[in-house]
Amino acid sequence: MSSSAPVLVLLSLLVAAPAISANQPTAKSIGWIEEGLLLPENVSLKMKLDTGALTSSMDASDIKRFEKDGEKWVKFNVEVQDSNTEKSVSIPFERKVERNIKVRGAGGADRRPVVRLKMCIGNKIYDEEFSLNNRSKMLYPVLIGRRTLEHLGAVDVSRTFTVEPKCSKTS
Repeated sequence: MSSSAPVLVLLSLLVAAPAISANQPTAKSIGWIEEGLLLPENVSLKMKLDTGALTSSMDASDIKRFEKDGEKWVKFNVEVQDSNTEKSVSIPFERKVERNIKVRGAGGADRRPVVRLKMCIGNKIYDEEFSLNNRSKMLYPVLIGRRTLEHLGAVDVSRTFTVEPKCSKTS
């Protein structure tokens, strides 16, 4: 066998690869901005899907830590503009702190509580972890990170609002 034979075999595989993968079913993809519902309140809000973030983040104000039955909890308000009604809504929450994360950014580092919240995206309900942070100066009150994205599918950065939240009101 000549020394160019392995190169020719490799080149033929590379040329055939796109044809082989073109016949494979494509994975479900969603846009980089989607509409979701915060449950059980059924508040509609816009979410930015961010492959650069590991943990999802929710806009929260008046964050106060406290203890309940020997466990760490947090009280906070979620203040958003309901996408359906265009009205500003302030929702009080109390949640058990699942863990704390240290976030580093241009302004320094801070520790944020992480809680579990339910969101409806498309026709599925996701019970996911969200770090709480004041995102009031951000365009989107919810940032969906990779830990949640792995359940949603691929993100198509050329598309927005590809799925409409359709979870039952009793969820």
